[in-house]
Amino acid sequence: GLHQGEKLRQGTACLSTPPGVSAGNGCGHTLLTPFSGTLSSKNYPGTYPNHTMCCWRLQAPPGTSLLLAFGDVDLEPSEHCAQSSLLLADPQTGTAYGPYCRNSVPSAPLLVTNSSTVTVLFNSTSHRSGRGLLMSYATSQHPGMGAASPGTQRHPWDVPDSPLTMCFSVYCPAGCKDIHGDIWGNPSQGYRDTSVLCKAAVHAGVIADELGGQVTLSREKGITLYESAFANGLRSKRGSLSEKRLVFHKGIFFPFPPKLRHDFSSCDDVLEVVTFNASSWWHEVDVLSQDRAWVAERAALSTTGHSWAAEPGAKAAWLELDLGTRRNVTGIITKGSSEEHDYYVTSYHVSSSRDGKNWRPYRGSSSQEDKVFEGNADSQGEVSNAFIPPIIARYIR
Repeated sequence: GLHQGEKLRQGTACLSTPPGVSAGNGCGHTLLTPFSGTLSSKNYPGTYPNHTMCCWRLQAPPGTSLLLAFGDVDLEPSEHCAQSSLLLADPQTGTAYGPYCRNSVPSAPLLVTNSSTVTVLFNSTSHRSGRGLLMSYATSQHPGMGAASPGTQRHPWDVPDSPLTMCFSVYCPAGCKDIHGDIWGNPSQGYRDTSVLCKAAVHAGVIADELGGQVTLSREKGITLYESAFANGLRSKRGSLSEKRLVFHKGIFFPFPPKLRHDFSSCDDVLEVVTFNASSWWHEVDVLSQDRAWVAERAALSTTGHSWAAEPGAKAAWLELDLGTRRNVTGIITKGSSEEHDYYVTSYHVSSSRDGKNWRPYRGSSSQEDKVFEGNADSQGEVSNAFIPPIIARYIR
């Protein structure tokens, strides 16, 4: 096992690491910024390698406090976590947290510190199993965590009789879409618990990759088979039985500052379209001189047979949906037409209007450019894209 003297020497080496960076041969995907970040062990969620260490020096702006979320701590168990361990230290107050491993896990999924500096030390010796480590952090004044002081943070596990006791909250920083690792499942089924958590949150549409934010999820009983799906620019894998699965919940916490906050009370309802309009439609005449009208009304996802198609050769084709009244639109599902023709749309822009005359292009959470949504890659599968923040409008084009 690792001797205490070796741990102390590693801790000393860790303190010599400059703030805001990671050092060591056991570091995985790492994104450290002054206000938020994510860090993982090498190969996560695969088994971490033998005889490695990684030190992360987290540094938040002066006057703020770090809030650390334990997304996944799966280190092979050993007595006093001597073989593989996670150790956190607050050099400003001299407080230490851990060591943690599978038989000594953090008591709560969120650690609220009173410090702007925290050192995270991960080390491993010889072992056979363990996914390793996935953590994220934010600051007490980051909008994703709310502007309250750490002492006033309220969470489901603070309330003895809360029906959400099994839920926990994790802060996912921006850029999780490109984290190395796989996800299995989809938003309706949930995700295999070995999935990269924040990457699955982007796939589920509970956060925008370019913004990040607070996500609320629960670990529930696993299912026999997780189906693959393409959503929000990510393809999940088809996966087999797991003991636990991750299920994301919308609107239980407050994932956005007030100006971006959703009303998720009916976010999964399918909105009724009163009228479909289009820039043009295709009047097909087949080899038997039979007519087929690919009109706008056939664009509804539930339509059987052929769909809507613009006139062949048309430039800048558009489809317009009139929802009848101003609605809260949180996402869109698209599908191609497999009726004799292998037709589908690979990418598209979205605009909205309150009066049907003045149109506003959708730009997402923080971009100054019109957002290009990734569409379908074949004519059979459905593809989901979330609007974060949602669109408040009567007309969608």
